[in-house]
Amino acid sequence: MSNLFHPPQTGAALIVVACGLVGCADPFRHDPVTQEAYRAKLQNIEPVTLETFTATEPAPPMPEAPAELELTLEQCRAWVLADSLDLDVRLLDPTLADLSVTAAEARFEAVLFGSANYSDTETPTASTLDGSEVQSSRGQLGVRLPLRTGGTLTADFVAQRLDTDNTFSTLNPSFDGDANISLSQPLLRNAGQRVTEAPIQIARLDAQAVSARTRVDVIRVLTAIDRAYWQLYQAQQELTVRQQQHELAIAQLERAERLVEAGAAADVEVIRAQAGVADGLEAIITAENTLRLTQRSIKRLINQPHLPLNGPTALVAVTPANPVNYALDGDRLLDTAMDQRVELIETELQLAQDALNIDIRRNATLPLASLDYRYTRNGLGGSFNDAFSQVFEEDFDGHSIGLRVEVPLGNQAAKSELQRALLTRVQRLSNRRLQEVQIAQEIANALDTLTTTWQRILATRQAVLLEARVLEAEQRQFELGLVTSTQVLEAQARLADARSREVSAITAYQIAQIDLAFATGTVLGEARIRWEPLGLDSESQKR
Repeated sequence: MSNLFHPPQTGAALIVVACGLVGCADPFRHDPVTQEAYRAKLQNIEPVTLETFTATEPAPPMPEAPAELELTLEQCRAWVLADSLDLDVRLLDPTLADLSVTAAEARFEAVLFGSANYSDTETPTASTLDGSEVQSSRGQLGVRLPLRTGGTLTADFVAQRLDTDNTFSTLNPSFDGDANISLSQPLLRNAGQRVTEAPIQIARLDAQAVSARTRVDVIRVLTAIDRAYWQLYQAQQELTVRQQQHELAIAQLERAERLVEAGAAADVEVIRAQAGVADGLEAIITAENTLRLTQRSIKRLINQPHLPLNGPTALVAVTPANPVNYALDGDRLLDTAMDQRVELIETELQLAQDALNIDIRRNATLPLASLDYRYTRNGLGGSFNDAFSQVFEEDFDGHSIGLRVEVPLGNQAAKSELQRALLTRVQRLSNRRLQEVQIAQEIANALDTLTTTWQRILATRQAVLLEARVLEAEQRQFELGLVTSTQVLEAQARLADARSREVSAITAYQIAQIDLAFATGTVLGEARIRWEPLGLDSESQKR
């Protein structure tokens, strides 16, 4: 029975059983997504009533903040570039792309390698010339250097100790030392600096494309804050218009009350005037809510700690809107768009990548031929010192050279990949032409919109002047008892609507200029915008 118990075998069996038990364990047992509680939460929809959220305690006091803050368009832009959450997400992309370039360049880094092994074997022999018990130790240390020509240069040193019970062994134990230098160089497929460096060039082009996309993200965020700023201007002016309308309604109520007291008008005129005052209050409430929503949008974009979304600070746009009619050259705008639009820049970078991919795929269709050369200096002795001395002092060297060739029969896969790369480039060229046509259409549409909004400004200003004259006439008629309060209130409403349309037209003209600049791939204004990608240091500082 004792012969059946083998500790080494038993230990190996225990290891196998333990590995099997670990392999049978459920790796997702503690995964929260697969737990029943989360499954129920995902599958059940709980009802809710607004009474549930009724405040039972007073809200905590807000930190001290100014009741009102005047904002210029330039200040909003500066804050957006410095602290926008939207840009924080995008400004990391160029850094990530640069890391991909660094990773691609690392393919030519040298590699230090080494190995060590020991063996002790006992084998039956059929001849006294062979040893039945052999112990060997072997170590290797070397450097492998990938070459930009596609080859590999390797230098290594091998040391070995051999101990045998062979009685005919002259040196026992014997020590070997070998110094080797080898070169393996492809001649056709995978050969040449253009092919080996193509992945690096593709990574660099991709990094430039990422920077281009980040640039358009910066432009988009600046365009968004510009639009939001002028929408804030419109909301402010709209509130002013409705407040003026309300003041006119109150003045009309006072006139009606005065005439009724004098017996020159019926009591119904007071009721009509009171209804006009009530309508004005509703318009003011709506305009105030629109203004708060617009202010909150700007607070989100500029992302300033002292201006929380629900803070009490009212933002006031102080940059004036002074619309000026421009006689723009459409051809020059189109040329600028063709030079600045990121879509075209990105397409050009992709075309350069396509050219590199074609070269790679064309090279992959070639036969595989490799030239291998190896130079060795050998040493043998009764100790490592003797072996090493022979390696560096004696002339025991060797040379070997070889040629390996592989020719695929058919090679259909590589040919198909080449055809795919060629067709991808043809498709990209067609897409570039489509982009150019679309950009030309966008420029033309933006110019028409700019012209139309300017004409709207002129028309609404004329309407404001005429409606103001009509209101004056209606008020005089009311004083004479020729019209009722209804006609006066209607004239006041038409004047307010005309002023509202004028404000809308001015805002639309400002935004049309912004959209035209966006269509050309630039930003509106005279100051140059410069952005920098975020790195790990800048992210840690923000945290």
